[in-house]
Amino acid sequence: MAELNGKSKEELDELMDDEHNKRWYAVVTYVGHENRVKENLEKRIETMNIQDALFRVVVAEESETTITKTGKKQETKKNLFPGYIFVEMKMTDEAWYVVRNTPGVTGFIGSSGKGAKPFPIADDEMDAILRRLGKADPHVAVPFKVGDSVKVTTGPFIGMVGTVSSMDDNTCIANVMLNLFGRETPTDVAYTDLEPADGE
Repeated sequence: MAELNGKSKEELDELMDDEHNKRWYAVVTYVGHENRVKENLEKRIETMNIQDALFRVVVAEESETTITKTGKKQETKKNLFPGYIFVEMKMTDEAWYVVRNTPGVTGFIGSSGKGAKPFPIADDEMDAILRRLGKADPHVAVPFKVGDSVKVTTGPFIGMVGTVSSMDDNTCIANVMLNLFGRETPTDVAYTDLEPADGE
């Protein structure tokens, strides 16, 4: 039993050592109370002075623009995951206790109950959520820079090649000059939808 899925017991222990590693967890809340739970949890983190184990609390909301009957634009927030918030934390006993006992929290995704600690969200899944919300970690390493030639790998401009004119590491979006309808047009493309076009 020393090996499981090609990983040694030591590697598996390291993967599960969430007391020392920052990981993201999905926390279950009452639907419609996500922002209230976020506020409650952030207050508890401060008053209980456990900023070294509990970090970011995120409600996955996107802004939506709708047009009212009178023709006015109205900004509304749409929750992508009703009934859930995302918490970046080290899974210490104290941090786990604080989150579970925050008013409005009903549990964690990935916990079997019976006192078992939950599994974290896979890094690539959480990165995709954060990118969509414009909250991705800055300084993401990408294999291109401003001035490089890149190829679009997905979406409506798939296969098109252009030059990177600017990059925003906060949103992980590059502005690429693409040739559309015979003229160079600045187009915003996510880092993940681009690859170097060398050798084209």
